[in-house]
Amino acid sequence: MRPPTIAGVSRALIHNVYFTLHDGSPANIRQLVDACYELLLGHAGERFFAAGPLAAELDRPVNVRDFHVGLHVVFASKQAHDDYQVSQRHQRFVDEHKASWAAVRVFDTFASR
Repeated sequence: MRPPTIAGVSRALIHNVYFTLHDGSPANIRQLVDACYELLLGHAGERFFAAGPLAAELDRPVNVRDFHVGLHVVFASKQAHDDYQVSQRHQRFVDEHKASWAAVRVFDTFASR
C-alpha cells in the first residue's frame, strides 16, 4: 500500500512515542529527555521535534498519565520516518536506553492535509 499523497507529494507522518520508565525519578526523566534531544533531533526530513516530561499539572479525567516522557516528531514523509528508524543515532538511542523502559507505546499517523 502506498502512503497517501496530495498532488504527488507524500503526506507528513506524525510519530508520537510515550515512554514509561522503570524508575520515574526526575533525574531519570531528565536523562531520557536529554538523550532524545542529543540523539534524535536533526534527522533528515524532520519538520518538528519535541520531547519532554508528562505535564503533571494537567490531571483531567481524559488525560492519560501512565508515562513519564513523550517524544513527538513530524516527518516530511513516511520515507523520512523509515530512514530515521534505521539510522545509527536512533539505533544508538534504543540500545543505550531500552533497559530503562518499562513500556514504550508508539502512535504513528499521517497528516490529513
